[in-house]
Amino acid sequence: MRIRAVGKQALLLDCADPGQVAAWHAELWRRRDAGELSAVEIVPAAATVLLDGVPDPEATAARIAAWTPRPAPTPATARTVDVPVVYDGEDLPRVAAHWRVDVPEAIARLTDTGFRVAFCGFAPGFAYLAGLPERWAVPRLPSPRSRVPAGSVALAGSYAGIYPAASPGGWLLVGRTGLTLFDVSADPPATLTPGTHVRLVPA
Repeated sequence: MRIRAVGKQALLLDCADPGQVAAWHAELWRRRDAGELSAVEIVPAAATVLLDGVPDPEATAARIAAWTPRPAPTPATARTVDVPVVYDGEDLPRVAAHWRVDVPEAIARLTDTGFRVAFCGFAPGFAYLAGLPERWAVPRLPSPRSRVPAGSVALAGSYAGIYPAASPGGWLLVGRTGLTLFDVSADPPATLTPGTHVRLVPA
């Protein structure tokens, strides 16, 4: 793990893999809750963790360098959300063909996979769900759709995701859910936050 200064009040942790991102994200939240870290935002991404609003980046970087993160929370100890999914996405046969299985087996793979919110982005409430093996990675559409309905469950690369609102998108659609994923009046507004474990259960 490497720590870099970003601007005057931010630090960026470059991590070796998604597992290290998850471990450092959880550790930094724990340290902040314990009063050992001052940071306004702790934001995970695919291979980094950003700390923004750090009063003394140099001193904070030195403290972080001396810490060893605990293992990331397991499904048994982390918050878990069951997302009810109707598996009728128009790209589901395409995914099954890419995996060289039939559609029922493709659905079984998705329902049996334990996903974890690695990070959020693209749109408010859009969570990148890690958990698919790299050998199951699927390509995006050559040309994005102009409109993907809200609640669409989709795959791209080795990630799954759920569109919180209608928007353009090039992910492969495998199903849909009626679960509300983003509500500005809720606390927190996003249903799926980094570190949350997710199961895509048949509706």
